Amino acid sequence: MSRNRNVEIVKRDILKKIYKKRDKWCKKKDFGSLLIVGGSKIYPTTPILVGLAAYRAGIDWVTIASPEESSKIIASYSPNLMIHPLKGEFLNKENIEELLSLSKKFDVVEIGGGLTRDENILKVILEFLENLEKPCVVDDDAIYAIAKNKEILKEKNFVLTPHSYEFFILSNIKVTTDLKNRIEAVKKFTSEFKTTLVLKGHIDVISNGERIAINKTGSVFMTKAGFGNTLAGILAAYLARVDSFTAACAAAYVNGKAGELASKKFLEGVLPTDLIEFIPKIQKEIL
Repeated sequence: MSRNRNVEIVKRDILKKIYKKRDKWCKKKDFGSLLIVGGSKIYPTTPILVGLAAYRAGIDWVTIASPEESSKIIASYSPNLMIHPLKGEFLNKENIEELLSLSKKFDVVEIGGGLTRDENILKVILEFLENLEKPCVVDDDAIYAIAKNKEILKEKNFVLTPHSYEFFILSNIKVTTDLKNRIEAVKKFTSEFKTTLVLKGHIDVISNGERIAINKTGSVFMTKAGFGNTLAGILAAYLARVDSFTAACAAAYVNGKAGELASKKFLEGVLPTDLIEFIPKIQKEIL
């Protein structure tokens, strides 16, 4: 990454920290395992994007823990995704101990997509995160849960991935489209809570409270629901390999660059699933 007055600019070279020559005798799980907690009766498919993006980014093992009905839909979509069905139509208090026990088997956790923002569900998410001892990508509905007790961030290795409104819910700071304003807001929040955060936007702002970076990859066509979920999946894959700040910067770069390539082909018709298929092209440039 290049530096400009203490603000680093994410460049392609950061991927050399992620993708290195593999040993001939490498094996399953050498490059990470991921537990995704997401989905519900209403939004069953969101975790699929997270899981497939993580796989394309290079992680070795993905399991999605999701309520029973959504688990069936996820399983029917792709044989690549392992499923751990949870009792109930939505995440509930009875699932917490099961999820905490399950998380011990994985390197990284990602949570948030499709769980919904019902107050009872947010309480369950928060209790799970309060007791989680693994690195975690906190996205989507889980950001609303964390907003209820931000103090837990100081003791955790979490990476948060809000867009502007979610950042407001989290921090009570309304950011504008002015880059300086966004940088100052992200630096303030991450410094106070000792956490890593990616503020998504036309230019992504990434900070761990000490370092601050901006990522300029991306496309104006990446406005559909799901492009944040692909970011979360890529980030989770990288968090299994490197520190949270490096993982966040690299994931923002790859998600944006793959989105650029997909957008050149599909323009306004681009889909998150299209983005996922362009991730290997970026890897090829490094490897």
